Amino acid sequence: MINDIITELKDGFEKAHAKAVRELGRIRTGRASINMLDDLRIDYYGSPTPVNQVATVKVPEPRMITISPWDKGVLKDIEKAILASDLGLNPNNDGTIIRLNVPPLTGERRTELTKQAKKVAEDARVLVRAARRDANDLLKTLEKDGDISEDDLHRELAKVQELTDKAIEAVDVLLTRKEAEILEV
Repeated sequence: MINDIITELKDGFEKAHAKAVRELGRIRTGRASINMLDDLRIDYYGSPTPVNQVATVKVPEPRMITISPWDKGVLKDIEKAILASDLGLNPNNDGTIIRLNVPPLTGERRTELTKQAKKVAEDARVLVRAARRDANDLLKTLEKDGDISEDDLHRELAKVQELTDKAIEAVDVLLTRKEAEILEV
């Protein structure tokens, strides 16, 4: 029973960490990244399809993304999706490939992106704390029902807190890296 609770707790922490990694990867820095296009979808034969499933997406230079669709008929759709997105990038379409130049960030935009990264990290911390609360509640219920002793409860609560501290520290490391990446000129 206790092992199941700890396993579930660790799963919750891993999900929170993975979500933070995914969300922080979408925040645009001054450097090009294919993760910037993760939310970009086009209408492909009637269904919304991610761009990376209809084209080859590459980062040939630190400030450029190239999108080379397998079906040249979707070039205009990809271009429209980029313009309609909140990426703030202007596509250059030469008829076979789309080039996205990633401009350097202004100081104001860097501050804005740092705040956005901090919010993502705080959301991840909230998920971690919610998983801790759930695990603690389950352990207290086991103790109340007489399934575990009071000493076992305190030992397991300490273990849960130790795991929580490690999970929050991992999120903080992600945030520190992302902030450094955003503020890098």
